Order: sequence, then C-alpha cells, then structure tokens
Amino acid sequence: MTQQERRPWIVGVSGASGTPFAASVLRGLLAAGESVDLVVSRASRLTLLDETGIAFRDAHWQEDLRSWLARGADGKPDTFRPDIGGVRHWPAGDLAAGPSSGSYPAKGMLIVPASTACVAGVALGLSKDLLQRAASVTLKERRKLVVAVRETPLSGQTLKQMVALDEAGAVVLPASPAFYAGATHIQDLVDFVAGRVLDAAGVPHQLYRRWEGELGGASRS
Repeated sequence: MTQQERRPWIVGVSGASGTPFAASVLRGLLAAGESVDLVVSRASRLTLLDETGIAFRDAHWQEDLRSWLARGADGKPDTFRPDIGGVRHWPAGDLAAGPSSGSYPAKGMLIVPASTACVAGVALGLSKDLLQRAASVTLKERRKLVVAVRETPLSGQTLKQMVALDEAGAVVLPASPAFYAGATHIQDLVDFVAGRVLDAAGVPHQLYRRWEGELGGASRS
C-alpha cells in the first residue's frame, strides 16, 4: 500500500488511567486490517509506565509498542502476538506531523483513554500537542471522532465540555464496561469497552458477545 492509498485511523492515547483499553482498541484495528497512526501523549507515557512497567520511547517505539500490545489486561506478558506492521508513530510534540493537517488522509480519530484534561483541550480547541491538534482537525474536517472518557466522578465543567464535543460532532463514549456479555476475566471487561469504541467507528470486530434479546443468554453460552 502506498502512502497515497493509506487512510489510517488516528489513535490518541492521553494520560488517563486505562492503557489496556487503548491496547485492545489497537489490536482490534490491526486485526481488522486497518492502518493506524499512533500518538501517545507525554502524560500517557507516565500512566503506561505505572500500569505496565513499559517505558514508551520515541526512538524505540516499535519495540515498546509490541511489548505493550502483547500484554494482557491482567499484566501477563506475551498474552497476545500483535502484528504492528500497519502502525505509524508520531511524537506528541511534533506539530508538523501529518495528522496536524486537514489535507492528510485519515478515516477519523479515536482517543482512548481520554482524560478530562484532554476533553477540555479538544473541546476548547487548544491544540497544545499533536493529540489535541489532530482531534481539532478531525472535527473541522467532519471526520469521525470517538472520545473514550475515563474519569469518575465527573465535574460540572467536564460535563459541559463533553456536551460541547457532542455538539461538535464527536461521539462521547465513557469507558463503562457492561456485564451482560458474560465476562469472566478482566480482559473481557476491557475488550467490551474497546469493542464499543470500534462499533462507534464502524470497524468490525469480535471482541465481545453482543446482546441478542435473551435474558441469561450469556450464562448459557
């Protein structure tokens, strides 16, 4: 695939707790044959280090990303065998990167997880780093933007900013797992949220059992 033919999903990872959600979304996109442009914020690198022990480094991003995506939500390494060949990484401080321009071809953007600071920055159009700038471009170009908010409780100001994002055309998707799908493992709960993000983006996946209108169906499957 040439660069002219490539139309990636931009995935932004902000500093909220919930790096397993991002890992599951990335694996789901790659499994669906999608190309990915990845932006990992400075704050999210601290969260990733705290939650997984992995230091995400621009100079060694492929090695670090492979280790991250291979890790299960329970912390076990080598749970998955990700193929990251479809990923392109952009440093968060690179405001001259491709996703900073509306002329750069992209299908849309998924922010997983989205901190309240990220929500505020995107809602106000601050563009303080590449993640926020790419989100602003996604909105102005009328492309799909999914914002997976991971925070509780939510302040009144954050709720107003979430309404502003909805009015601007974004899908505001709180990282709220459901239990009707018959989860038996932490990875199931993580994958449910990731699956809902991919649903909002229109990307096919098999990350969770869908509701089929039958009470107790999960317990009998």
